[in-house]
Amino acid sequence: MPAHKKTDKTDKYLVPAVEQALRILFHMARAESAHVTLTEICTELGIHKSTAFGILRTLQKFGVVQTGGRGKGYSLGPGLIGLSRKFLDTLSAPKLAEPLLAELARKAEATAALGLIADKNVFVAAKHEGDRAFGITMRVGARFPLTYGCHGKAIAAFLPEDEIQRLIEEERPYFHGDPSKFDEERLKEEISRCRKVWFAEDLGEMVPGLNAVAAPVLGPNGRPMGYLALIGLASADAAQECGALIAEAGRTLSRQLGAKVED
Repeated sequence: MPAHKKTDKTDKYLVPAVEQALRILFHMARAESAHVTLTEICTELGIHKSTAFGILRTLQKFGVVQTGGRGKGYSLGPGLIGLSRKFLDTLSAPKLAEPLLAELARKAEATAALGLIADKNVFVAAKHEGDRAFGITMRVGARFPLTYGCHGKAIAAFLPEDEIQRLIEEERPYFHGDPSKFDEERLKEEISRCRKVWFAEDLGEMVPGLNAVAAPVLGPNGRPMGYLALIGLASADAAQECGALIAEAGRTLSRQLGAKVED
């Protein structure tokens, strides 16, 4: 008799139909043949025929699975392209950003970074610290709140108004450093300006003496998927001068990722 399999505590939250659907999809992805029959799926995965048929019909409705006709079995469908597009765009962003980051770091003599949105945070996906002997060091993978400083303003500027309001109401907003210093009217003015000039700035509010500018990076749907930033600028004047650089880089990367961006 086989040994009893110890159940993970998280298993109690699994939805059987969803788990079976995913097992079917992964099985089809691993199959040597382009098409897999219902019998093969049931035999390999131990799923009852009527259950597997219902799951396949549901997946077929949404284009995730398709059939070649009666008796020809099932294959993965074009609906998966839409599901994977956003993830693929996220993967391609750091590679596309590399030359932009190098050029930004050289021209601004500062650290250039690409950040990507992950739920209610952003993480550093790529960076270039330039060739200076001294500069700002940033770890790839470092996470920050979504609303943190200039990148928070740049991202918020290209969100719908209701989502901006939710950020303000549901989170501890770090747009102006310590949440106790948050000024909603000031943020609205900064967002309005960012929509025009395509960059936002932070002049020593997050870290005293540390000046930075950031521009949004938009995905194919026109929504922010992250930001480009220049960190460690010498002065407020330097931040203003570098604003145009970061804005153009943000627009360029957004276009490369499929966003429709006007000059």
